Amino acid sequence: MQQVETLRKGYKFCTDKVSYMSKNQIAPVRMGGRYTVEIVNLGHSGEGVGRYRDFTIFVPQALPGETAEVEINEVKKSYAKAKLIAVKQASPARVEPVCPVYRNCGGCQLQHMQYEAQLIAKQQQVINAITRIGKLADITIHPTIGAANPWYYRNKMQFPVGQAQGEVVVGCYSQGTHAIINTDNCCIQHAVNNTIAGQVRRIVTDLNIATYNERTGEGVIRHVMGRVGTATGEVMVALVTATDQLPQQDKIIAALQQSVPGLVSIIHNINPKRSNIILGETTRTIWGKDTITDKLGNLTFHISARSFFQVNTEQTVVLYGKAVEYADLSGKETVIDAYCGTGTITLFLAARAAKVYGIEIVEPAIADAWQNARTNKIDNVEFIAGDAVQVMPDLYRSGIRPDTIVVDPPRAGCEAKVLEAFVKMNPKRIVYVSCNPASLARDLAILAEQGYKTEEIQPVDMFPHTHHVENVARVERKRSL
Repeated sequence: MQQVETLRKGYKFCTDKVSYMSKNQIAPVRMGGRYTVEIVNLGHSGEGVGRYRDFTIFVPQALPGETAEVEINEVKKSYAKAKLIAVKQASPARVEPVCPVYRNCGGCQLQHMQYEAQLIAKQQQVINAITRIGKLADITIHPTIGAANPWYYRNKMQFPVGQAQGEVVVGCYSQGTHAIINTDNCCIQHAVNNTIAGQVRRIVTDLNIATYNERTGEGVIRHVMGRVGTATGEVMVALVTATDQLPQQDKIIAALQQSVPGLVSIIHNINPKRSNIILGETTRTIWGKDTITDKLGNLTFHISARSFFQVNTEQTVVLYGKAVEYADLSGKETVIDAYCGTGTITLFLAARAAKVYGIEIVEPAIADAWQNARTNKIDNVEFIAGDAVQVMPDLYRSGIRPDTIVVDPPRAGCEAKVLEAFVKMNPKRIVYVSCNPASLARDLAILAEQGYKTEEIQPVDMFPHTHHVENVARVERKRSL
């Protein structure tokens, strides 16, 4: 605890505003130039924010309190980006990254930072967003809840497959590019996912299957996905191709069966579009089951290739537990879970509520949600496929009055009309789960204008060694319509 307090007091994690130069000023740095920079804070994407002659320079893998030699690789009118060349004065929070390809890989951003310091930085990231973007005050923002084990936690892997120097490569993209970094042992992926990546690399090489070329649109194998049920041990492999057929399918199935422990499902997904979207619209099971199962607490969930399921199983239980705590249910309440996905939070809430309505616009997710409810023998839930903006007024007209609304939207947050629908239903409480502090701050400010006050926010570290942070906010009604 003493070490954590020293870090909290001694370093200005994201506490200073970035001051940009006026349009008429000339940048004091040039492309390719090397400069000594003082790192004053940490940016929202985990990069160091440096100062040189009062000019802002963003430096990945630099830490607050450090003096660094950098090389400029991009110059804009009001800021520059640079590569870290050498650390002349290191922060006490600096550690040696565990991953051998970390400095080139774009999958993690904070492996060079002590884990306790990461948690402090993430709390400060939330504070900054709430105060600067939301312009909200008097909100308790708790210290970030860290992971008991911040390594090898991701139950889902999506790696691109390509060619480099004549060899098949599988791994993450290099930061800011689409150059694939060959990854043998990703330190935040579940061990079985690392096995899948390695075996797919070997199989594609041995069978001489063409990998996809983003530039030309030619080739076959685009991505490999691995999904692991951390509680059940069940494993899925999904291969994404640009072609309708998977060449040498039977040989691929046999090779995966022999080399991937726990394998119960092999999926072929077809994505012929030239886009950054990983999965295409056509998915078929070519061996085994359509889904794997995993557990969150005492609940069992079926997970398909396209299902949304939080990637850190252990921390998901912490996150959803906090959401249930903030909902403060006695067993008599009616609850609406907007953006319910496959019903994970819905089913957690159902144990404490009289009735929970889950709303989700993706119809296959609703089908999965109903299956999950049946599997867990939960009958006080109802799942509705549709847009929350349209469904919620219909529920209101039918006489349904939610005591609490729980929402876990995509990274972009809620549309204004969704928030308006919440307010019109006049719930006593809103529990807002968010993976993006910026959109969370914006939406909480909108709710504040409508008479809802955010009382507290709990950051949860779902993604150790990255800049991402999940949050649960408790929002209370202060005036009725």
